[in-house]
Amino acid sequence: MFTVAFIGPDGAGKSTITRHIVRKFPLPVKYVYMGVNLETSNLVLPTTRLALEIKRARGGRPDISGPPDNTKEKPLPKSSIKRALRGLKLNLRMMNLMAEEWFRQIVVWYYLRKGFIVIFDRHFFTDYYAHDISGNGSKRPLINRFHGFMLNRLYPRPNLVICLDAPAKVLFERKGEGTLALLESRRQEYLQLRDVLDHFVIIDADQPEETVVEQVIDVIWDFFNSRNDSVIKVDWKKWAS
Repeated sequence: MFTVAFIGPDGAGKSTITRHIVRKFPLPVKYVYMGVNLETSNLVLPTTRLALEIKRARGGRPDISGPPDNTKEKPLPKSSIKRALRGLKLNLRMMNLMAEEWFRQIVVWYYLRKGFIVIFDRHFFTDYYAHDISGNGSKRPLINRFHGFMLNRLYPRPNLVICLDAPAKVLFERKGEGTLALLESRRQEYLQLRDVLDHFVIIDADQPEETVVEQVIDVIWDFFNSRNDSVIKVDWKKWAS
């Protein structure tokens, strides 16, 4: 079978739409969260759970890493010891993230061998493309450059990417997180991937939910038919009925 990644900025409806697809798609599917929000993930390494509990105990947010928000970058500590400890912490965090990425990919390979279509909520390649892959290499820490190399050259990309897109104002009204400028920046980071990935479809997420779900299923079904030339092309609505 194949993989389908749903991407887009916060508020685009990725989690909602993927749940609908898992429930309604007329072929066997499996859901895998391929992002960094640990409260959302259905697959987590023990080391990640430990890091989560430590961060919770210290009053931090549950998501332990993710693409950087340049508006919230902390200045480097003046003490060389504190700088070294901060660097060590960032390196360990990134190493755990890469282990997490490969752990989830191994699970994906298992599902594919079992004949499932695998639905991704987010994807590490698309989330980190603008920061660790296409970003300014000379300004990124060595561990981030290695992470970008791994994602770009070694890590499997989704077979089909569906970008749920909506204006920043709509995204902000839905979740009320971040700023309009940050949401628009994230939105453009995802949209630029249309020139990077082979099978990239943009769907207007500023539509009624049922309309978005129907359009998404149409896209996945067409992709399924395009990969199975020997099967009779049928409309998924007739199949489902």
